[in-house]
Amino acid sequence: MGWIYLIIAGMFEIGFTTCLKLSNNFSNLKWSLGFFICISASFYLLNKAIQSIPLGTAYAVWTGIGAVGTVLVGVFLYKEPADAWRLFFICLLIGSIIGLKLVSR
Repeated sequence: MGWIYLIIAGMFEIGFTTCLKLSNNFSNLKWSLGFFICISASFYLLNKAIQSIPLGTAYAVWTGIGAVGTVLVGVFLYKEPADAWRLFFICLLIGSIIGLKLVSR
């Protein structure tokens, strides 16, 4: 169950970074509220996950999911660059996340 919590926590991390951008320095109430809901849910679920997953592994996977997801949001929604090197390193990060899952108990 810990891995499910961790994956959902990572999704909420993508949500809070996206809401942070859309909140316009917390001047947009709807997106600011979304940020606080997502960050609260993300930390709550991360806390649940570290009860059964080693802290270092959980934190690395959580930030990795958030980083990959946030880059993809940037590329697809905000037309940020998606050059070959950037995609290579995103794939490397995804591979690292999968590797951590495979080697953890």
